[in-house]
Amino acid sequence: MDEKMMQILGWVATVTAMAMYFSYIPQITHNIHGDKGDWLQPLVAAVNCTLWVIYGFAKKPKKDWPIVVANSPGIFFGFFAFFTAL
Repeated sequence: MDEKMMQILGWVATVTAMAMYFSYIPQITHNIHGDKGDWLQPLVAAVNCTLWVIYGFAKKPKKDWPIVVANSPGIFFGFFAFFTAL
């Protein structure tokens, strides 16, 4: 696969990953309204996303922006879903 196709694939994967993390919004809403959901999966997702963002920023010779952008919402929504589920 050439470089241009890899870049397109990276950004398409970024959008789908972000959609996956935005899907925590219904769970967060249920948690806030007292119908508590599972806390373990969002916590593990948030830790995983944190590690991927660190990796993306640390990548040499240049940062891996699709990885950073794709996983950033997972940090916020994962930890928020975790804390609201407690």
